Amino acid sequence: MLEKLGEILKKTTDKIANAIFLDKNLVDSIIRDLQRALIEADVNIVLVKELSDKIRKAAFDERIKGLEKKEHLIKVLHEQLIEILGEYKELKLQKGQNKIMLLGLYGAGKTTTIAKLANWYGKRGKKTAIVGLDVHRPAAKEQLIQLGEKNNLSVFVDLKNNDPLKTWKKYEEELKEYDLILIDTAGRHSLDKELVKEIKELNSKIKPTETILIMPADIGQAAKKQAQEFKQALDISGVIITRMDSTAKGGGALTACAETKAGVYFITTGEKINDLETFNPESFLSRLLGMGDLSALIEKIKSVTDEDKQKQIQ
Repeated sequence: MLEKLGEILKKTTDKIANAIFLDKNLVDSIIRDLQRALIEADVNIVLVKELSDKIRKAAFDERIKGLEKKEHLIKVLHEQLIEILGEYKELKLQKGQNKIMLLGLYGAGKTTTIAKLANWYGKRGKKTAIVGLDVHRPAAKEQLIQLGEKNNLSVFVDLKNNDPLKTWKKYEEELKEYDLILIDTAGRHSLDKELVKEIKELNSKIKPTETILIMPADIGQAAKKQAQEFKQALDISGVIITRMDSTAKGGGALTACAETKAGVYFITTGEKINDLETFNPESFLSRLLGMGDLSALIEKIKSVTDEDKQKQIQ
C-alpha cells in the first residue's frame, strides 16, 4: 500500500533528523524527493506544489534556529501531509435501527465491500442484514448469496423479482428485527440519469441513515470528479475506498476525496472478509512513515542531535 511513498517519506524525515545544517541544497533535495513520490502516488500537482512551497518557507524561516528548526520542519511536513489526506471521519451509528445504502459504479467492489461491512459490524455485536437491490448486473444476487453462505451473513435477495422497490417491500417487515441493514444498489458504467432516478427512488422509500459511495483506489485523481458528481446528485455522506493494497494511485483517490470534503470512512486492503479498516489520516501517515506518531519523530530528531553533540565533545 503506497510503499514507495512511505519509503521516500522515511528517507526525507531521516535527512532532516541527520542534517547538521538545513541549507538550500538539502532543502531542494528533500522537496524534489517529496514531489516525485507524491506525483507517483497520483496526488494532484497543485497540492504537491502547495506542500512544496510551505516546506521551503518553513525551512528558511529565520525566526527559528537550530534544533527547533528541524522540529518545526518535521511538524510542517507532517501537518501538510495530514491536511491533504483529509480529516478523520468516523461512521457513527445512530440509536435504534441503521440503514446504510451503498452506491458505486461497475467494478468498484461494492458487493464484496458490503459483505466486509456486515462482517465488521457483526463482530461488534450488531445484528446485521444485507439486502440485494442490484437487479441489473448479472450474478449480483448470486454473488451476495455465496458471500453470505461462506461468511455466515444474513442475506435477503429475490432471485425472481427484478424490481428493487418491490424487493425492498417484500422484506421490509422481516428486516425490522435487525440493528443494521446494508443495502446493495445497482451500478452503471457512469452516473447516468437512469441510475440517479433509481437510487433517488430507493432513497426516498428506504430513508437510509447513511449513503456511502464505494470507489476503487486505482481511479486515482478521477475520484474527485466522481465524488463531486455523486455528492451533487445523491448527497453521499461518506466514501469507502477499495483495493488500497493493489495500486500506487491510492494517494490520488484519498487526496481527491479530501478535496471534495467527502470523508473516507473505510479502506479495503485485500480480498479476504476481514480486509477492511477505518481510515484515520494520522495513523495512516504514521504507518507510511514507520513511526508511532509525530512525537516519536521529534524524539528521533533530538536523539540524533544529542549524539552529534556527544561526538563534538569527544
